[in-house]
Amino acid sequence: MRYFKKIIGEHVYLSPINMNDVEIYTKWINDYKVSANLGIYRQMIDLNNEQKILEHLASEGHNFSIVLVNDDTLIGNIGLADIDHINRKATVGLFIGESEKRSKGYGYEALKLILGYGFKTLNLHNIMLQVHSGNKQGIACYNKVGFHEFGRRHEAEFKNGQYIDIVQMEIMDNEFMS
Repeated sequence: MRYFKKIIGEHVYLSPINMNDVEIYTKWINDYKVSANLGIYRQMIDLNNEQKILEHLASEGHNFSIVLVNDDTLIGNIGLADIDHINRKATVGLFIGESEKRSKGYGYEALKLILGYGFKTLNLHNIMLQVHSGNKQGIACYNKVGFHEFGRRHEAEFKNGQYIDIVQMEIMDNEFMS
């Protein structure tokens, strides 16, 4: 079995990361559309580096593969990082690696699943994320889930010959639960 249904939704489930997927992740992370939104488009990630990254993510315990319920197809990654249990806060990050699986609501559902896990299981109070201001699709998804902008770092990154803003968004447990 490649994947395990840890957190299950209607169309996707979240599974512990499978280290045998290193080639798929390496393909995705070198795809400009994926890496540009993650802020790592200038980096070339080879199999060895991606293996180390996946091992690190898998060992943290709150990073998951996004897998389709109907056919167990791996389509992306999502996780909680920078978890602070005293202040009950964390940062979320995700991507849908398969281009034909984008704009189908899978990221939205995966985000709802990880927020439920973060708020209900890990007892977090505040979950935030950062997104490039030009990632309109991502921002629309985050707003739909309930995130709201709380800050903006102007001209924080240089991308394709111009500076772009980094938008900071957050959601509180009481906003998500209602």
